[in-house]
Amino acid sequence: MKVLITGGAGYIGSTVASACLDVDLVPVIIDDLSTGRREFVDDRVFYQGDVQDGPLIDRIFSEHPEIGATIHCAALANVPDSVRDPLRYYRDNVGKSLSLIDHLLRNGCERLIFSSSASIYGASEKLEVDEGSPVQPLSPYARTKATCELMFEDIASASPLRVLSLRYFNPIGADPHLRTGQHLSATSAVLDRMIQAWLNDDVFAITGTDYPTRDGSGMRDYVHVWDLAQAHVLALRQFDEVCTPQERYVAVNLGTNDGTTVKELVAAFNRVVPTPLAVVEVDRRPGDIAGAYASNKKALEVLGWSPRLSLTQGIQDSLEWSEKRKEVLGRV
Repeated sequence: MKVLITGGAGYIGSTVASACLDVDLVPVIIDDLSTGRREFVDDRVFYQGDVQDGPLIDRIFSEHPEIGATIHCAALANVPDSVRDPLRYYRDNVGKSLSLIDHLLRNGCERLIFSSSASIYGASEKLEVDEGSPVQPLSPYARTKATCELMFEDIASASPLRVLSLRYFNPIGADPHLRTGQHLSATSAVLDRMIQAWLNDDVFAITGTDYPTRDGSGMRDYVHVWDLAQAHVLALRQFDEVCTPQERYVAVNLGTNDGTTVKELVAAFNRVVPTPLAVVEVDRRPGDIAGAYASNKKALEVLGWSPRLSLTQGIQDSLEWSEKRKEVLGRV
């Protein structure tokens, strides 16, 4: 089977494409390369363009009629940028997704796997969230993901579309074969900021130490990007069993069922690197929350998925990729 992957030159999309190739699923990639990397689509079926370009989508399906599903990863995904320019985020993440659905249905592609985000959840006193937890997105980026979910659910109820929304927690690591990895120069991801501080002999700031967590620092659920990619392979293989004519829209958390505080992440990082990372504790930033971690019970039940790779492995793979990307991407 062939699968259309939007945003397949980005961090997660390219890793999903690698996982598909490893099991003889053929990815057909569309990416406008606004944030994706051309290096990540070398030797892959690739179309450069916009997901709202109807004639291009029609051409892709004409040239690849074996496409049986779409994995929709294309999106802008930087929270501070979304606060500065929400119009761009709604235009790209919501408006273009709506156009894409129209093009997919016109071409008879009725299976959609959506790259959603755990950022749609609100703060939880227990810190654990499941698929029934309140949806209370706190940034324009998160609101675009929540809006897309609502939009897809409505469309699925009134059309042949069926949707499986995979709500990612915090991806770390890289393709274990180092084909692809995190590549954005202005990422706000905590581990990437740690790596950059360590490589540059700089100080890493722990922002906030008064949260209701084990040690007062913020908590996140760090899941290896390769585990996320494997979940997509399982979702493709079991799509018709999960998304049925009776249950046309299904949401599933993808996390580790455990949380890691920032201080615990620093400690784990220091166990991997030869010299410790220098840290400083500062006040929390406006809008920051204590965080949350996933209940992944549903992922195990409906996909047979649970994470296999450890936090340590994610840190090691991220460090190895940081060296690799100097060579591949020409920057630290």
